Amino acid sequence: RVMAAFASKFEFSLAELLIGIFAVCTAGYILATLVLLIVCPGRLQRLYTLVLRLLAAGLAVYALFCLLWGTSYYGDSFLDASGLESGEISTEQLETVTVYFADLLNRYGREVERGESGQYAADRAALLARSDEVFKTAEEEFPCLEGADIRAKGVHFSRVTSYLDFTGFFFPFTGEANVNTDFPPSLFASTVAHELSHQRGVAKEQEANFVAVLASLRSGDADFCYSAAVLAYVHLGNALYSADHAAWERVYGTLSDGVKRDLALNNAYWRQFETPVQSVSNTVYEGFLHSYDQTLGLKSYGACVDLLVNYYYDTALAHFGFA
Repeated sequence: RVMAAFASKFEFSLAELLIGIFAVCTAGYILATLVLLIVCPGRLQRLYTLVLRLLAAGLAVYALFCLLWGTSYYGDSFLDASGLESGEISTEQLETVTVYFADLLNRYGREVERGESGQYAADRAALLARSDEVFKTAEEEFPCLEGADIRAKGVHFSRVTSYLDFTGFFFPFTGEANVNTDFPPSLFASTVAHELSHQRGVAKEQEANFVAVLASLRSGDADFCYSAAVLAYVHLGNALYSADHAAWERVYGTLSDGVKRDLALNNAYWRQFETPVQSVSNTVYEGFLHSYDQTLGLKSYGACVDLLVNYYYDTALAHFGFA
C-alpha cells in the first residue's frame, strides 16, 4: 500500500518503466559479456560468471515477488473474509443467473455510448481517471475490500501484453494495477476493477473476477456496470454452453445486436494473437498458478461462476418476480 501510494504520484506506469529498464540492462549485460568472450581470454570463467549472476538476479526478483505477493495466496481469501458461500450449483440456477446478467447486458448496453457501427465506444482515459471511485460502495458492504482510492494505469506497450495474452497485471513491486489499453473496450472497465481488486489484497483470480463484477455493479457507473455484465455473462455463458447448450442458445438469442457486436469484436481481436508466443505465455502463467497451489490453473478464471450464481441467484429471482 505504501508503494501504491508512492507510485500513484506518477501518471505513467512505474511498473512498465522498471520492467523496461531491467530488460534493457539484462540484454546489455549479456551482449557485453558475449563480446568479451570473443575478444578476451578466460572465456569459461566469464561464461560461468554470466550464468551465475543472471541466476542470482532472477532468484532475487522471484524471492521478493514471493514476499510481496506470493504469500497473499496463503492468507485469508476473500471468501474467508467476506463470509460468502461458493457451493455447488444446479443447471437451473446457472441458467437463471445467466438470464439475469443477459438482461443487465441489454439494459446497460443501451445506456453506454456507441459509435456509428453500433459498437461500444468507451473513453479509456476517462474510465481510468475515475477508477479510484469504483470500490467506494463495495467496501461499505465488504470491509475486507477497504483500501486507498488509487487509480489504475494504462500500459503504453499494450500490444505486447496482448501477444502475451494479458489484459492487465498487478505489479507488487510498485503496488500498481496496470491495464492493457489495446483490446476492445467491452471488458476494459471490468479488467480495471479486477486489477484494482488485486491491489486491495484479493489474490485468487476467480475471486478477483467476482469482486470486479460486484464492485463495478455497486458503483452505479454505466460503463463499469456494462463491462461487469459482459465479464459475468462470458463466464456464466461458457459454463451454461457446456451444461445445457439449448439453454445457452435461448439466452444468447435475447441479447441485443449491440451486445452481440461487442462480444464478436472481442473474440475477433484475441483470435489474431493465437500464436506460439501466447501458448508459451499461458503455459508459464499456468505453472505460476500451480506453484501457489492454485490447482485449477487458468481454469480458475471460470471458477467465479459458483460465486456469481450463489451470490446473485436470489437477486435474479426477485428481478424476475419469483421471490
